[in-house]
Amino acid sequence: MTIRVMTPEDLRTVLGWAEDEGWNPGLEDAEAFHVADPQGFLIKEVDEEPVAAISVVNHDPDFAFLGLYLCKPFFRGQGHGTDVWRAGIAHAGTRSIGLDGVPEQQENYARSGFVKYGRTIRYEGWMEAEPDPRVRRVLTHQTETLLNRDAEVCGMNRTAFAAAWFSTSLNRQTMALTDGVKVTGYATFRLCISGTKVGPLYATSQADAQALLASNPFAEPNEPVFIDVPEQSSPLCALLQNHGFKPVFETARMFKGLRPDSNPPMFHAIATMELG
Repeated sequence: MTIRVMTPEDLRTVLGWAEDEGWNPGLEDAEAFHVADPQGFLIKEVDEEPVAAISVVNHDPDFAFLGLYLCKPFFRGQGHGTDVWRAGIAHAGTRSIGLDGVPEQQENYARSGFVKYGRTIRYEGWMEAEPDPRVRRVLTHQTETLLNRDAEVCGMNRTAFAAAWFSTSLNRQTMALTDGVKVTGYATFRLCISGTKVGPLYATSQADAQALLASNPFAEPNEPVFIDVPEQSSPLCALLQNHGFKPVFETARMFKGLRPDSNPPMFHAIATMELG
């Protein structure tokens, strides 16, 4: 039995497990996830068969984020999940660790020292695309602004992950809202196994948030849109509900160690439950 660092191909396999669990990963998540911390994705093999996995991504010297904690159904209850958990926690070193915990695991996380600080609520719905002259695909020279805002919002300097996440690809695009001079809001859209996920989203007014949501470059009439909103961003929850979005899933945002000193805007959504 071996616990080792995942290759990019291993990570694509584990995201396939996530798809089987109904987590609906993005079509190009593996590439952006892996670059965030190539040593932070761990997999356990039994007789050369991958059976359990975890990611504990060290974003900066102070904070890590835990996700993709999975075990293949046939191998559950045999201690394999515990083994990768311990290896992942060890990888974080002295860093504080955050996670988005599903309801059935929250008591286990609490026993491991994680403290709940709020909920992340997933909304599902659809909004018709409406062009706005203030919103355009993010340009290279605007990326630094987005990286600085991202660090401010989440309280972690996750530059490697965010730089990859904000880069344009076939199945992921970030839209920036400007006041004619500077970026005042942004939203990343990514095609998933089902529909499109939005996140992160950053907006300081309802009008800006609506303009960003309506800028979805992948909008299709019969395809759902998902967005993960911290409960503290209640104005965004209200906006989504006014457009017919429904809450379909929730997790607990938990931290072991110090909580990041974050400063989110009034309207915001997280990037991903796997990396924060």
